Amino acid sequence: MNDNRTGQRDGNIFKKEMDRRAFLQKTTLAASATIGLSLANSLNLITASAASSASIMNSAGKPDLVFPVISDIHIHNSSNKTLEKFITTLEQLNKAVPKQDAFLVVGDLTDYGYESEFDKFMSAYNAHKQPGTVSMFAIGNHDYWNGLSTADAQKRFLTKTGMESICYHKVIKGCHFIILGTEDGLTEGTFSVEQINWLGEQLKIAHEDDWKKPIFVFHHQPIKGTVYGSEWGFTQNRDLFYNTLKEYPQVISFSGHTHYPLDDPRIIHQKDFTSIGTSTGAYLWLDAGRIQGEVPEGADVLNQALIVEVHNKVLIRRHDIHHNDWTGEPFEINYPANKRKFSYTEDRDKQAPFFTKDAMLSINHGMTSATGIAIMFTQAKDDLLVHDYKVVARHANSEKVVKEFLAFSEFYKDPVPNPLTLTIEGLEANTAYQIEVHALDAYGNVCKRPLRALGKTKTLAAAKTV
Repeated sequence: MNDNRTGQRDGNIFKKEMDRRAFLQKTTLAASATIGLSLANSLNLITASAASSASIMNSAGKPDLVFPVISDIHIHNSSNKTLEKFITTLEQLNKAVPKQDAFLVVGDLTDYGYESEFDKFMSAYNAHKQPGTVSMFAIGNHDYWNGLSTADAQKRFLTKTGMESICYHKVIKGCHFIILGTEDGLTEGTFSVEQINWLGEQLKIAHEDDWKKPIFVFHHQPIKGTVYGSEWGFTQNRDLFYNTLKEYPQVISFSGHTHYPLDDPRIIHQKDFTSIGTSTGAYLWLDAGRIQGEVPEGADVLNQALIVEVHNKVLIRRHDIHHNDWTGEPFEINYPANKRKFSYTEDRDKQAPFFTKDAMLSINHGMTSATGIAIMFTQAKDDLLVHDYKVVARHANSEKVVKEFLAFSEFYKDPVPNPLTLTIEGLEANTAYQIEVHALDAYGNVCKRPLRALGKTKTLAAAKTV
């Protein structure tokens, strides 16, 4: 995201490793003035036609409407790394969905909004775009970072992409698509009262057209307090934005910006309507407070996409481009929408993760030093996803806690490491410690029985000989 945010382990004991899909299956128990100019071009409802759709992986029959959603491509001026990933994404999506009705990109098409970056993006996109597919792109904060005025940056975005405005409304096969545009280059994002009022008008039109159908809304930054990663969402006019959508439980709101992975079950959120994050086509970002960091090792490998299918319900499938496979089960949203029957609510998971009876915690002596103990343990299981481990080190004699930290389960890796190896740093030489490992799921539920083992740091002399 590059928004000024702070970017072979020894497996001798356990030979088996799992790819992400297997891991998930095995862990499953059952403010800009220029907005006026843009809005003026958006007030007319635009009806678009598109090709009929099908999905090679669809188990629910042929969908009435199908479209991919990606975001945060970050095409770069001086490097083709993200361009190559984008081309791979387009190729895989064309195979997975050979007849797309629409194609959505939820902002940050480019890294700096340079002409050359837009040209790279559009050249790749046009070379792979399916005939009849309706293209819909939202502007993101990075698309403003070119030194131009806000108005000129918007004008460049529109000229290069062919979009009619930074916010617009289309109807495809009877379903309504409302695209919003962040109005400047602020990382947090800006959605003015004027644009939100326009959103309310478009929602009313869609609702009156057919209240039983979903309404798809797309905006770059997430609404704070919704999906996984929405701490990076906008605060200005946040409540007005939320309350405008709140009146329509049939809304499915797609946002990008965070780069948070689709694997976490909190990537979808339901309370008054449905929100879902769209991950990234560039590199991974994660929540703070874990020893691996917010941009962990190998983060630039991640590349994911959503595929949305409309039947008598909406199916949202999560695809790992970097692994060319699906991750997790599809999200299912029933219609007509009834918020009292929402499945993906904040309180939906009460089950704690657990370690199986044969789970082991061992000391990796080869990686242990005078000031650190390397531990290796069997990953826990959960009904949804093991997200973190809390590691506690106590003095073996006094039981005083001398070190405590959180670590990711590294669920975002392919393959997911099992066992997982972590190092407890900042310890005293030649000292024995009692180590505890507690498993936490994505909703903060903690296992009842942690793994425990006794370990000892090396002497200074022994550490120097290694």
